Amino acid sequence: MDGTQWIIFILIVQIIHFLGTWKLYVKAGRKAWETAIPIYNGIVLMKIINRPWWWVLLLFLPIINLLMFPVVWVETIRSFGKNKLLDTWLAILTLGFYIYYINYAEDVSYIEDRSLKPRTGLGEWVSSIVFAIVAATFVHTYFIQPYVIPTGSLERTLRIGDFLFVSKFHYGARLPMTTLAAPMVHDTLPVLKKRSYIADVNPETYKTSWKNKLQLPYLRLPGFNTIKKNDIVVFSLPSDTLYQFFKAEKAVKKPIDKKSNYVKRCVGTPGDSLSVIDGFVHINGEKLKLSDRAKVMYDYTIYSQKGVSSKLLSEVDASDYLRKYITAGVNQNQYNALAPYLLGAQQTPDGKIELITQEKGIPTEVIRQLRLSLTEEKPRSRIANLTDEMVEQLRKNQSVDSVVKTNEGKGVYGGAYPQKPNIHPWNVDNFGPIYIPKAGATVTLTPETIPLYKKIIRDYENNEVEVKGQKMYINGTESSSYTFKQDYYWMMGDNRDHSEDSRTWGYVPADHIVGKPVFLWMSFDNFDEGLANWRPRWERIFTTVGGSGEPVSYLIYFLIALGGWFVFDFFRKKRKKNAE
Repeated sequence: MDGTQWIIFILIVQIIHFLGTWKLYVKAGRKAWETAIPIYNGIVLMKIINRPWWWVLLLFLPIINLLMFPVVWVETIRSFGKNKLLDTWLAILTLGFYIYYINYAEDVSYIEDRSLKPRTGLGEWVSSIVFAIVAATFVHTYFIQPYVIPTGSLERTLRIGDFLFVSKFHYGARLPMTTLAAPMVHDTLPVLKKRSYIADVNPETYKTSWKNKLQLPYLRLPGFNTIKKNDIVVFSLPSDTLYQFFKAEKAVKKPIDKKSNYVKRCVGTPGDSLSVIDGFVHINGEKLKLSDRAKVMYDYTIYSQKGVSSKLLSEVDASDYLRKYITAGVNQNQYNALAPYLLGAQQTPDGKIELITQEKGIPTEVIRQLRLSLTEEKPRSRIANLTDEMVEQLRKNQSVDSVVKTNEGKGVYGGAYPQKPNIHPWNVDNFGPIYIPKAGATVTLTPETIPLYKKIIRDYENNEVEVKGQKMYINGTESSSYTFKQDYYWMMGDNRDHSEDSRTWGYVPADHIVGKPVFLWMSFDNFDEGLANWRPRWERIFTTVGGSGEPVSYLIYFLIALGGWFVFDFFRKKRKKNAE
């Protein structure tokens, strides 16, 4: 819906409200005309049901209002003596239209000084739960959202199993656009594994159905920060392929606010010229200087005539390297027990079996239980994922001959955006240069540039784009230039050779920005290996995401403050009891 359509919709709601409640307003000692004045009628209704005036504001907040409307319906009928459980269910299940029946068919009396306290323990429990959900949804939607890092694209800056608080108010909270959705969940309902919202798009024509007509236009509240280079940002994935999180499909068309949330580092802002040269980002011709907390990782090849052992790589905490074990043979039962740890297995030319695993290898206790005789290979060269600190440690080791960064060569196509190898033969290590669009900026459209901007013009700014030979048509009109409607950003993972980011799917529009991670309140190692294997990373708990220098844990200070509060509360209650 556009703005005019929403105004018409709100007026229709006001008419429905007037027709269904005007007699009740009169019975409550108010004037019938007060029912027909938008917003004012809500304030009057709050006085009738003896609730605070600011509840009216909650009725206009998307998602929050889905919770508040049933509460107001129930409070309205109870103000006129309808307190039975059946009355409550009728008000909710009829979407409030039970009030029409009471307004016209029932001779009810207004209870001016009714008790607001629930009459039963169950009623008090339900009331507490409802308002707890409303409060939590309000905070979750407009201020702070909890988030967990599920993948390693920002290793080692942010790690798999880090639990974050993401600020919505730093960049300004994006108001929900999908009006019919379950509170406090994203695109999928837990346990049920079903879509959590009502909206639909024809995946072939991309045209909206009636379900999408209740979408709100994009609107963002004022923030006190703008996105800067080096900021870690949570955003809605522009090219979403996840119908449900971790359930990939070919292509998924979702409302913007229901696209999968990703977290990356912003390396390019609107108006920048960006290129990647030998894996390093350059902005406007200069190498990007990263923040001192950025733990950027690249794939390196480690060489040693003495052999590169897994112990050597483990000592520097390297990742994403393979381990190979040689055994004379394994039976089917042994292989089945080993299967959870294996990436593959093959027979060597001399008839032995080679078992391939990730860096964690095969646990010693498993080898003992299976009574296997395994010898791990110690090749002269191995590829591993390393930070600068790890590289420095390895180069200082006398057993290591050299540590060389791996790069895809310039001009070698590696599947990078915009996936046009004949025009832009780019890869993740050598990419660009490209221009990052800024709202109001105009670019020239040519056969070379249209692949870079076609997705923006068509998918993010809702125009029809057609290319016929050397000519470009936008909305049926031949065009040689285009002016952008909004800002765009370039997001990349710190785990540079193991991150699907803007180098794969392109620009991130401003209306896709969700928020800024600010605080890491919990962190677990082995997060993707099941709850029983989780191990707290104590040094990461209660640390800030931003700032400079090594992160400092504030956990001990929190525990001291918490303990102090309990001691204070104990003596306060003791003094109060003695005074009585």
